[in-house]
Parts: sequence; structure tokens; C-alpha cells
Amino acid sequence: MAEDRDDFIIRSIREDREALNKEQPLKKQVGGEHYRNCKIQPVEYIYANKLDFLEGNIVKYITRHRTKSEGVKDIKKVIHYAELILQLVYNENK
Repeated sequence: MAEDRDDFIIRSIREDREALNKEQPLKKQVGGEHYRNCKIQPVEYIYANKLDFLEGNIVKYITRHRTKSEGVKDIKKVIHYAELILQLVYNENK
């Protein structure tokens, strides 16, 4: 007996949900490919080394500056986050 329309839709939704649940977050990237080809994903390095927000952003931007079209902007962000660390962590004011 052929599957009716409603059963087909329900089965399709269940299959889609199962496929999404099997997808590993570290294997996907939203909004580009600039981290996917790294030997170590920046997020894995940041997490494993317990880096804070400022340090993590430095790792993220320095990792991608060569592979994104905004390389100069990424380097400027690295410098900005390093300056924030100097000011907020080491009380160094320019």
C-alpha cells in the first residue's frame, strides 16, 4: 500500500530531525569556510587552553586573516583585542 501524504510528511520530518541530531557542531561552520581547513579549529584550541573572550578573539582573527577577504581588518581586530588585554588585565593605559 502506498504511503499517504501525511505519513510521508511525518516520516520526512523525523528523518530530517534525526539527520540534524547526528550532525556534529565541530564539523560544520555557519557563514563561510575559513576555519574548516584548519588542522585545529580555533574554538577547540580556545576551549582546550581555557582562553578568555579577549584571548579567544585574538586566536580567531589571527587564524582567519589570510583566508577571509577582510585580512587587514582582522589584523586590526587582533591589535585592538591585545590593547584591551593590556588595559583591562595589566592596567596599561596608552
